Amino acid sequence: MSNSRISRLLGSRHIVASEDSLVQAKRLEYLFKKNEINYKIFNNASDAYESIIVSKPALVISDVVMPGMDGFEFCTKIKNNKSLSNIPVMLLTALQDSDDIIKGLQSGADNFVTKPYDESEILERIEHLLENREIESISDDGGEINLKFRGNEYKITSSKRQIIDLLISVYETASKRNSELRDIKSQLERSNIELKQANSDLESFSRSVSHDLKSPLSVIMGFASAILDNPNSKISDEEREFMGYINESAEEMSQLIKDLLAFSQSGTTELKKEFVDISALAKEVVENLLLRYTDTNPKISIQDGLSAIADQNLIRIVLDNILGNAVKYSSKADMPTISFYSKESLGSVIYCIEDNGAGFNSEEAEDLFKPFIRYHGEDFSGTGVGLSTVKRIIERHGGSVWAESKKGQGAKFFFTIG
Repeated sequence: MSNSRISRLLGSRHIVASEDSLVQAKRLEYLFKKNEINYKIFNNASDAYESIIVSKPALVISDVVMPGMDGFEFCTKIKNNKSLSNIPVMLLTALQDSDDIIKGLQSGADNFVTKPYDESEILERIEHLLENREIESISDDGGEINLKFRGNEYKITSSKRQIIDLLISVYETASKRNSELRDIKSQLERSNIELKQANSDLESFSRSVSHDLKSPLSVIMGFASAILDNPNSKISDEEREFMGYINESAEEMSQLIKDLLAFSQSGTTELKKEFVDISALAKEVVENLLLRYTDTNPKISIQDGLSAIADQNLIRIVLDNILGNAVKYSSKADMPTISFYSKESLGSVIYCIEDNGAGFNSEEAEDLFKPFIRYHGEDFSGTGVGLSTVKRIIERHGGSVWAESKKGQGAKFFFTIG
């Protein structure tokens, strides 16, 4: 539906537009045609100015950023020409810098429309400018104003009417942006609610999967062990070997389920920070690890007095994974040695777990913390999920984790907590 009010205000007059973007020019052309507005469109300011000299328009619309003469220069040139100075000029700009407002005042612009703009918005601005040009200004001296802004001096020659129009356009833009920000805030709040629900659903799913998968695995492992441990079993040696493979695979799957559950919960479990005696916690973890790795007897030293404000249950998972890796990957060393200590750097406490095990190339250290990444293949068992869980837990505590190593020369894992 056309805007008959603008058509009536224009009468036989026309609007000149200067826009170097083909897409934006076509958009303006469509807008003018749709609303029965007489127009002329040019892809540069120089041609547009020549057209204005020949046939004076009712309004000029110009992009700011253009090759050659930009929108501010174009507007200044129009306002400096006495025969053209009363033509209202609307500038199309991203308005990302407050300097644009000063430049607009300097050039004598009457209005800003920010990109991207709505069709209704630009039509309202056109109607506003045309209507106000019909009103005689009673006390508009158009005197020169000296202005200092950001250390620079500017001379403003805009009339009071132009300044008011310009400020109105900036205010309307600010109001529009505030409305958009309120909408974005509402969307974020809804997304946050949905995210909390998704996290809750994920936890429920993880618990369900863990329970549903562990039950049949326990049956498989139980019967496999029963057959293997039964001295009266009549299965052949080959069948016994197969049962051993079944049992080992089931144990690996059980560990994977455990690791995946820990990984999923590490990102959603609410942090319960408290004072944690990390030295004592590490000693407890080591005692349990040595029960799992009965084929190795490493020399382990843990510095006394290590502590932090953290979630004890999650830090236990961190220590279980890093110390567990240290025990596992040093198990084939002649004299397995593991150290857990701290040092200070730039006011932060850095914890380090060091071993003399298989090690890895330091260039690959970053990938170690991605899920399912493993570098030692069949040499050592594992799921590749532990270190990604460690990274997630440490980052939730506001800390960082990283590693240094050389293949065959052990490894050092560092982490900070908050």
